[in-house]
Amino acid sequence: MYGDISAKAAHMLSLPKVSDFFTRLIQRVSPKSYQQAYGEVYVTQKFLENFCGDQVRFLARSFAVPGNHLGQQSHGFRWPYGPVAIITPFNFPLEIPVLQLMGALYMGNKPVLKVDSKVSIVMEQMLRLLHNCGLPVEDVDFINSDGKTMNKLLQEANPRMTLFTGSSRVAEKLAGDLKGKIKLEDAGFDWKILGPDVQQEDYIAWVCDQDAYACSGQKCSAQSLLFIHENWSQTSLISKLKDLAERRKLEDLTVGPVLTFTTDSMLEHVNKLLEIPGSKLLFGGQPLKDHSIPSIYGAIKPTAVYVPLEEIVKGKNYELVTKEIFGPFQIVTDYKSSQLPIVLDALERMHAHLTAAVVSNDPLFLQARFYVTNQVIGNTVNGTTYAGLRARTTGAPQNHWFGPAGDPRGAGIGTPEAIKLVWSCHREIIYDVGPVPNNWEIPPST
Repeated sequence: MYGDISAKAAHMLSLPKVSDFFTRLIQRVSPKSYQQAYGEVYVTQKFLENFCGDQVRFLARSFAVPGNHLGQQSHGFRWPYGPVAIITPFNFPLEIPVLQLMGALYMGNKPVLKVDSKVSIVMEQMLRLLHNCGLPVEDVDFINSDGKTMNKLLQEANPRMTLFTGSSRVAEKLAGDLKGKIKLEDAGFDWKILGPDVQQEDYIAWVCDQDAYACSGQKCSAQSLLFIHENWSQTSLISKLKDLAERRKLEDLTVGPVLTFTTDSMLEHVNKLLEIPGSKLLFGGQPLKDHSIPSIYGAIKPTAVYVPLEEIVKGKNYELVTKEIFGPFQIVTDYKSSQLPIVLDALERMHAHLTAAVVSNDPLFLQARFYVTNQVIGNTVNGTTYAGLRARTTGAPQNHWFGPAGDPRGAGIGTPEAIKLVWSCHREIIYDVGPVPNNWEIPPST
């Protein structure tokens, strides 16, 4: 049934009239450019295409292992939890809730869905589309509420599993309230390393700009910390990144309102960073002008602050530097080849290992024997790590896993592996039908 529903819904989202409707609807509630909002619709449509026909059935593939004697065999099954909850954030009003909701349904669960109330109209409309495509109305409960009310519902309803996508602070509170029965795709202070091989300067600058400032930096995968190898210091990378950032404008929402930080709080953070010895403002650091964005939201120009590597790793500075600012802001630093172990140590100390990029086509730098015991990929843990010249931190499609690593509570999204991990548990059924041997007798007590 869900294969059929997915096929019909994928077809609907492929229609220009429907995809444009959802793209514009996303723009009404989440400050994104048209192309960024359309990206959500496109990824959602391709995801639904992936699970047409028998692909939902194949998610529940089981296995059998021969037993110890005739008539015995063990079967491993993917088993639904039953009553589950899904809580998703404001920054992806369509893609995240649809992918997680359908994953929960594919595996046989009964979900209650709560989307951030600022953007929940998008999913309300999508549920109506799914109903039209055959989704039984009783299969999904949809609630609009504030966080406090939802927290009370979770504690009283006691779902067997809750998927939470959002801030680390709320994630940790829920993990305690729900006694660990939770999967998390929480915040990420995501890093990018530019390796020693300098090439394709314009392309690298463009990807860095997209990773840091698309959607005004309001992605859990946004580039928060950029490590630049000393070989890049001879190039015009920073000036090109500055030019790209400065062409963003409010009129087309290539930069726009920040919904979780005020302008003053972001500029205060910039000023604190500039007190670190050797730090400097590379560009930005000013409020947007000529707008009517309410003061409860943030509105600043795309901003980058340089902080020396040796200062970043100092205990008193590290917490400040790695504070996630969910807006158009990043930290930039540089490093020498001999300082790679310091870079790796800084990465290991981070608490949210979501996305990362190692921009290099040098295989020795990526993972082999650059410094004998220090391999970039081998010594990092981020769950979605891009490696190579075209490496990025944002823009995950539906065809690869997206989620953190290094935490047993980590949740994935998009792929069959992610769906099975998050929305089902393993159950083993051992069939032991005999026969009992003809000459069997009751043995002595043991």
